[in-house]
Amino acid sequence: MKTQVNAEKGKQDLHIIREFKAPAKLLFKAYIDPSLFEEWMGTKLVKFDCSPHGSYRFETNDPSGNVVFSANGTFHEVILNERITRTFEMENTSFPVQLEFLEFEGLSTQTSKLNMQILFRSVAYRDQLMQMPFVQGLNYAHDRLEEVLNQRL
Repeated sequence: MKTQVNAEKGKQDLHIIREFKAPAKLLFKAYIDPSLFEEWMGTKLVKFDCSPHGSYRFETNDPSGNVVFSANGTFHEVILNERITRTFEMENTSFPVQLEFLEFEGLSTQTSKLNMQILFRSVAYRDQLMQMPFVQGLNYAHDRLEEVLNQRL
């Protein structure tokens, strides 16, 4: 898997690193442009105001149109092409809100790196998420993101 997820024992955060064959500006755009976000995430945005104190909500549906996953959050900081600070809440689960810091780094004119730190309410919640297929799902999403970005180069 290309996405690295580091979960240090006894800590309540995760560090996620992924390099992309795409410029940092385009990678950042994939996180703030509604149509691009929907395309790589394979989800439907119900609300998307990517500005400080703005919020978002998305739903993933099965082939019959039933909602199988939904999440929401608030944007706290959006610095163009550099970083996003937001909350993330999985709806209809026992997981409390988590805080996410995303940093976008240009490595060259055609490559970039996403650095994420996710803070959980407790070590137990972080460890519970790590028992789920979270890492595989995140890697799949990042692979899809890279495919979508490469179509735009």
